[in-house]
Amino acid sequence: MTGTTSRQTRSGLGALRQRFDALAREIAKFGVVGALGVLVNFGVFNLMRHGTDLQVVRASVIATVVAIAFNYVGFRYFTYRDRDKSGRAKELTLFLLFSVVGLVIENGVLYAATYGFGWDSSLQSNFFKFLGMGLATLFRFWSYRTWVFKALPAREAVASAESFLEERPAAAPPVHRVK
Repeated sequence: MTGTTSRQTRSGLGALRQRFDALAREIAKFGVVGALGVLVNFGVFNLMRHGTDLQVVRASVIATVVAIAFNYVGFRYFTYRDRDKSGRAKELTLFLLFSVVGLVIENGVLYAATYGFGWDSSLQSNFFKFLGMGLATLFRFWSYRTWVFKALPAREAVASAESFLEERPAAAPPVHRVK
């Protein structure tokens, strides 16, 4: 009985390890796309802020919209390319909905700093834009992976079954108990 329990524990740990590794890869890919999106966002923001007469929050909103478009392409074709692609219209609608919430979080922080506290220097604007982006990123990661780019249930079930079969002993004799 101890051997069976030990194998089950190892099997459970192996499955947990696989899930953790998959989550770590997903976070890394999300981070790569997100980091590039940050560069796009800051580039457009500073170009708009210093190259036009737009107010700081308006320039930030435009930059965020450009970054959202960039990130959708990156997430769909890099981070979550193996996820369900059957409902693209629904996926895009949910992506835009959660992105708009992220836009409000990101630019709400900048708005509060700029108009609530009068922190409007270039350094302050970039700092509070960055802070808002960080908070919005936490929300976006959770919402995108939970609602937008859903894992394919069949693939998870097959992977789970395969890992169970790989770790199960080939032919374990039945245990007979005497009463």
